[in-house]
Amino acid sequence: MNKSEKKIIANNKKARHEYFIEDTIEAGIALKGTEVKSIRQGKVNIKESYASIEDGEVFVNGMHISPYEQGNIYNVDPLRKRKLLLHKKEIRRLSSNIQLQGYTLVPLSVYIRNGKVKIELALAKGKKLYDKRETIAKKDAERRIRQHSTEKYRE
Repeated sequence: MNKSEKKIIANNKKARHEYFIEDTIEAGIALKGTEVKSIRQGKVNIKESYASIEDGEVFVNGMHISPYEQGNIYNVDPLRKRKLLLHKKEIRRLSSNIQLQGYTLVPLSVYIRNGKVKIELALAKGKKLYDKRETIAKKDAERRIRQHSTEKYRE
């Protein structure tokens, strides 16, 4: 693996189903040593997580990092609130979008780039039930078209 490549550890497929993704941003995560080791083993879950802005800082809540097996006393709470590392300018922009336009900060993926654990956050708006149905119908139609076109080439 090249140093500049990213190795995806966890994906939040549910977020793309539940929200309209408007913008994405990469952020670092302030972690303890045993958490990094556990993430490298792939023991992280971001399905039920969300990000919030408190006192000019961004935190990710509900991100589950399983305790490291060889970690003994140095393991921390798996569901603790973790600080995200962003520039003040980025935090102000995200904060204004959340307050004025009703957006939500949702983690899309956790990955390792250049030896550092990063998280991809999305500025997203919630979908209504009929939007979700429409998305599913579009995907289903595209899948049928692809299957039909591959069948023609086989004949």
